[in-house]
Amino acid sequence: MPRSSFSGSLTSPRVDVAIDMGHPFLNRTVDGFLTIGTVAVAKVAADETYHCLKRGSFSQHKLEESLKKMCKEGAYWGTTAGVYAGMEYGMQRIRGKNDWKNALLGGAVTGALISFASKSSKEKVIENAIKGGAIATAAKFLNYID
Repeated sequence: MPRSSFSGSLTSPRVDVAIDMGHPFLNRTVDGFLTIGTVAVAKVAADETYHCLKRGSFSQHKLEESLKKMCKEGAYWGTTAGVYAGMEYGMQRIRGKNDWKNALLGGAVTGALISFASKSSKEKVIENAIKGGAIATAAKFLNYID
């Protein structure tokens, strides 16, 4: 019986941008900001496009509103990721070890700092420190799963 098969691979385009700030702490912080900030902007752009298509209309006002939302979300999530990347690196330097505890501590400090900066209550700062540490630790463990 005749058989045929297809063999190949699918890869996504890769863009490498290197920004050297002169120090590994700054390099990781800027990389985190740019990477996650870009993801947040793309997410908002996709959401806004969907809503425009669903509604069936598009206006100059909606475009301006969408761009503002993209900038706001990109800056917020980029800043959060930049702070986390810097904190994790700082914990690695302070502790002299590269393990999951750096992610835990970096996430906890990031959660607390972001909450404190937004003038949250003391309870909310503690809650977000715990959440930040838990999320960062889970993400670190998920990276090790094959």
